[in-house]
Order: sequence, then C-alpha cells, then structure tokens
Amino acid sequence: MKFILGTKGKMLTVFTEDGRAFAATVINAAPNTVTQLKTKEKDGYNAVQVGAGETTPKHVAKAQLGHTKGKALKFFKEVRNRDGSAEAVEVGAALDVSAFAAGEKVTVSAISKGRGFQGVVKRHGFHGGPRSHGQKHSERSPGSIGGSGGRAGGRVAKGMRMAGRMGSDRVTVRNLAVLQVHTDTNEIVLAGAVPGKRGTLVEVRGF
Repeated sequence: MKFILGTKGKMLTVFTEDGRAFAATVINAAPNTVTQLKTKEKDGYNAVQVGAGETTPKHVAKAQLGHTKGKALKFFKEVRNRDGSAEAVEVGAALDVSAFAAGEKVTVSAISKGRGFQGVVKRHGFHGGPRSHGQKHSERSPGSIGGSGGRAGGRVAKGMRMAGRMGSDRVTVRNLAVLQVHTDTNEIVLAGAVPGKRGTLVEVRGF
C-alpha cells in the first residue's frame, strides 16, 4: 500500500544528476501504523485506517487509547483502494517511506494556509477600479454585483465572486514527482510546492 501520513517540512532546491534544478518540499513522515481494517461485510466498504504522530497519552481520550491498544497517536486517516478491494495488510503493521521510490508520481492532499477574510483583489484576482482623476475609494472595490435588468433579474446571482473567507481548504495536488527518499530519517522529497504551512498534516498517495 503506497500511502503515508507526514508533516510538511522545509522547502529547498534539489539538483539532479543531469543538472536540472527543482524547487522541492520535504515531507517528514514518521512511521505510520495500521490501526484498523474496515471490510465491506462489517462496515459497508473496504478501507485501511492509518495512525501517525506519537504524543503523550494524557492528551488522548481513553477510548482512542483502547482503539490503538495503548499507543498514543495524533492523526488518523482512512485510505481506500480505487477498485474497492481489501488491502493485504494487518493491524499493527508499520508503514514507512520505503514504499516509495525516486522518479514515481504521487498525489498529495493537505489543508491550505488560512488567509482570513479577504477582498476580491486578493481572493479572486480582480484588478480593482480605475485610478483616474475623480475616482474615490474604488481602487480595490468589486464593482457592480447585480442591479435591475441584469442577468439575474435585479438580484445577486448565486456564485458571484465577492469578498469572504479565504484559505483553510483541503487542496489536492496530483502528479508530484518523488525526487529523493531517505529511509534513515523517514523523509521524502517531492518536486514542487505542497499545500499548507510547516507542520501541516500531509497525505501522500502513490499510484
């Protein structure tokens, strides 16, 4: 099973043997543990629950400690096979970065950075109003959003791009190349950028 949980680390430049330079992201993947196997007969679908990130037991609920046989873990995620079949793994099995190899492509999912409440210029890339003489307080304004005789009949249409909360969304980036795999430090180096800030939980899936 090519799946692992990790945290986003630093970014750096990686030079390949042919002289190409890649902006890369380091994923710190502590050893993952298979905590539960879900089956179609019992749960309605086939999936593997993976836990990662050891912590102190006092920060974990007793029910969760019982579920993991006394092992205090911070993060839990489920992964399903695309064909819906059951995985050939056992509860308690360890997963590490050795399942991945340099040169293959992976899919990464994480929560993006939160930007708070933002205007239309930052959120949607609007250019703002004109900067000519006589204009006042219109440099970053959204402009008209409706009005009589408009396409929505005098009301604001659904989906209108306006100011609002930005970021803190689950973002999936596909086809990121694996540049390096360090089994001694449980690190995997991916080409390109990964959503989130340093320390963000990252899911890495192989094809």
